[in-house]
Amino acid sequence: MSFKIGFTSENINTTLPQETAAVPQAEAAPRKSVVQIYFADRNMNLAYYNDRFDLKVGDWVYVDGKLEGLRGRVTSVNYNFKIKLSAYQRVIAKIDTDVHGAFFHVGSHVVTFDRHALPAEQVITWFRAPLPEEEEIAAGFDDTAFSLDNLEEMHAESKIVERGHNYYMENRVRYLCIDDAKGYAIVEGADTYEVEFEFRDRTVKNLTCSCFCSYPCKHEVAVMLQLRESLDRIAENYQEEYEKTGYLALLSKNALFSYVLAGKETGSLSL
Repeated sequence: MSFKIGFTSENINTTLPQETAAVPQAEAAPRKSVVQIYFADRNMNLAYYNDRFDLKVGDWVYVDGKLEGLRGRVTSVNYNFKIKLSAYQRVIAKIDTDVHGAFFHVGSHVVTFDRHALPAEQVITWFRAPLPEEEEIAAGFDDTAFSLDNLEEMHAESKIVERGHNYYMENRVRYLCIDDAKGYAIVEGADTYEVEFEFRDRTVKNLTCSCFCSYPCKHEVAVMLQLRESLDRIAENYQEEYEKTGYLALLSKNALFSYVLAGKETGSLSL
């Protein structure tokens, strides 16, 4: 069974008369506003200054200051104000939760075979704030490989395997993408972790995790278990769709409802 998700506020006719040339229009600057933002993790509703984004009630955002890194939701927008800027922290990022495309049921997740439906660079902002520009990450690889059908070849400790299996059963693998030979996943635990690897012919190579362990970790184990289950389900039900693009992106159903559907007041959903 499949279902399509599409959120639009209006239909726009982009066809121009033949005699009319398209003239680029300068983007209008966002309206300055003071917004109230609710942070569920702290059960706090605070006011922030915004001059970078066109915000509306229900939008997810990140801010600077003491609550930097925490995801908040806009509860009100005020355009009529006069404030001392030194007294207010600012909105620094708006989270894009607009999703368009066809999705298919795959157990606890949904899957799309459309590269434009759930790009990793969009989805990661649902789970953590953008990294500071000055942050530097280094990675190295030893070309260690193992078969997805024999995860014992990962040589993970038994307690790590058990914890990873628990993460897998708890659907903590929120997002998983295979783009030709490149794999990427998002796992939620005490923090948000990114798992990357190479993948070809059910062989995994150069597996790393942003928890920065120097040995196979529970996040990697959870991702491998989720990948194996999902590929088996896809092979049984959607192999033709997968082979057409060589791409798949999985999203957990709880993340779908929490970020894509919750709070939407316009748009459509067809099953």
